[in-house]
Amino acid sequence: MAKEDMSSEIKSSAKSKEMEKESPTAAAQQNAQEVSGIEDHTGEALVQDTDGTAATEESRILSSSRQLTELIVKQSKEKLKQTCVCPPQGVLANIITKVFMMLLVFGVVWSITGPECLPGGNLFGILMLMLCAFLGGKLMGLIKIPTLPPLPPLFGMLVAGFLLRNIPVVNNAVQVKHIWSASLRNIALAIILTRAGLSLDQKALRKMKTVCLRLAMGPCGTEACSAAVVAHFLMNIPWIWAFMLGFVLGAVSPGVVVPSMLILQKQGYGVEKGIPTLLMAASSFDDILAITGFTTFLGMAFSSGATWYNIMKGALEVLVGVVAGSILGFFIRYFPSKEQKQVALKRAYLILGLSVFALFASSVLGFPGSGGLCTLVMAVVAGMGWADGKVTVGDSVGIAWDVFQPLLFSLIGAEISIAALNPEIVGKNKTF
Repeated sequence: MAKEDMSSEIKSSAKSKEMEKESPTAAAQQNAQEVSGIEDHTGEALVQDTDGTAATEESRILSSSRQLTELIVKQSKEKLKQTCVCPPQGVLANIITKVFMMLLVFGVVWSITGPECLPGGNLFGILMLMLCAFLGGKLMGLIKIPTLPPLPPLFGMLVAGFLLRNIPVVNNAVQVKHIWSASLRNIALAIILTRAGLSLDQKALRKMKTVCLRLAMGPCGTEACSAAVVAHFLMNIPWIWAFMLGFVLGAVSPGVVVPSMLILQKQGYGVEKGIPTLLMAASSFDDILAITGFTTFLGMAFSSGATWYNIMKGALEVLVGVVAGSILGFFIRYFPSKEQKQVALKRAYLILGLSVFALFASSVLGFPGSGGLCTLVMAVVAGMGWADGKVTVGDSVGIAWDVFQPLLFSLIGAEISIAALNPEIVGKNKTF
């Protein structure tokens, strides 16, 4: 038994020695297999992670797009519910309210005036002109040409008045008497001259007063004389009538220039050099000069007096306008006083009322050229005393201009009648 035990121990020790000799190679192979297994597991994990990240990003994009779509659908459903709810709300309620207000105004005016507010009456024509001019200005503002600046709304107002006058069926319903049209245009002229006078920068005007006079008198006089010469020799028009035509063509419309300059002035363009003030003042004086020249030659054409009297009357109109405007400007500078309530509203009321009164009263008194100059000088003198308060007054005057601007340009467009134009007149050698 002892011998057998000894032999088994010797055999086991020999086997263990053989295993120790072979163990480095086996261990290396086992380690290599373990490393390759780990690498395989790592690669599979990386692939799984990459696929999982891409999948999560796609799922996030899909979920966000679904949420956005659901939000848009939800908002559209809410708007539809608000629109279709009873009573209506939102845009539909706003439209119904405005339409009802317009119908209410029409009903009140009709109950007071009767036929004047029906088709063919003056009030009906004025309301239709104002409504169509407003819509025409809005539609013209929506037209955008890539290479051109935006079209001005006043062009749409002119087109609206022109169409209402020249469409065969509509022109019978939309009619405005000449005295109404002239009165409304004079009121609009008073408003825009007042707005121009309040918006002038006195410091810039003092520095460039000579430039302003040259810019106002030079182009207007040159255009009037050139048009008169061409009209006399080309169309055989007498000199007096030729100069009347020249001053009509040479006039600059402050209703076009002043609002544009006010927009540039608010945006800060050319304010340091006083360019908006220069152009507003020059265009206003240009218009006053054209009115004075036209009325002077008109008086010469129909009066039996001497020519020098009509010329002196034109100079007298300028003097009367400056003196009356200065007096009225100093008056409203101090009345109403600063401690009164709603002083800005009272100032706006007084300056607008006096401007309209000056234009109409000057025509009644026989000095039609002095009304516009009186209005401009009065606004300038009053604005110098109001300092910063004239901005608030100018805003109130701007609201009045927003009402009368569609009326002014639509009435100008309605003055053009294609049926009254005879193409055979132009080019004929006729004597007056």
